[in-house]
Amino acid sequence: MENEKINVLLVDDDVDLCALLSEFLEGDGFSVHAIHSGEEAVNTLLNSNQYDTVVLDIMMPGMSGLDVLRAVRAEKQTPILMLTGRGDDIDRIVGLEMGADDYLPKPCNPRELGARIRAIIRRTQQLKAPATVITELHGISLDIGARTASVKGRPITLTGAEFNALCLLMERAGQTISKQEMTQEVLSRPLEAYDRAMDVHISRIRQKLSAVGVNNVIKSIRKVGYQMLTSPQSQK
Repeated sequence: MENEKINVLLVDDDVDLCALLSEFLEGDGFSVHAIHSGEEAVNTLLNSNQYDTVVLDIMMPGMSGLDVLRAVRAEKQTPILMLTGRGDDIDRIVGLEMGADDYLPKPCNPRELGARIRAIIRRTQQLKAPATVITELHGISLDIGARTASVKGRPITLTGAEFNALCLLMERAGQTISKQEMTQEVLSRPLEAYDRAMDVHISRIRQKLSAVGVNNVIKSIRKVGYQMLTSPQSQK
């Protein structure tokens, strides 16, 4: 996808920061629309399909970024990149648990923000793949072309990051995949110090699979990474 086709909704109550980031991103070929309140963000996103990704500040007065995330995720899977305060680990984890695709600490480098947006778009735009490839295991069926998931015919809703993580695990079932490799493959960025993003995405996948009766198929390998088991692990 070319940059000029990427429509970004930037949500932050800091008007000056929005102007700075918008200027850089638009100079880099993105189309940016900035708004400054959570209420307006929810109204815009729930009534429009024009945005390819959302850059969302967590700390806003009134309706916070987490409130926006909760409201949007109840209706849509539009990719969302959170902007969080540096060191705000709890907000990052909560945001990821609520369905954000990734996060970037503030103050952020505009060039890195552009790179993160491109990474999210690369992941989500795979849905335009012309061929439909079905991957199946444990009753889980992934349509790689349409980027849809189901369990024994029951649809399950996954974010872009969750879909890619589950796809990687299923394609390499029986193999241990390090957290470093999963972060690079799924989020298109290196694993950072104290980075819990992948842990939260895996936790959400487990919860969604468990809700449709699939349990104990993703094993955590302590201090290494994760493995999709070829047969479910019995509970002790």
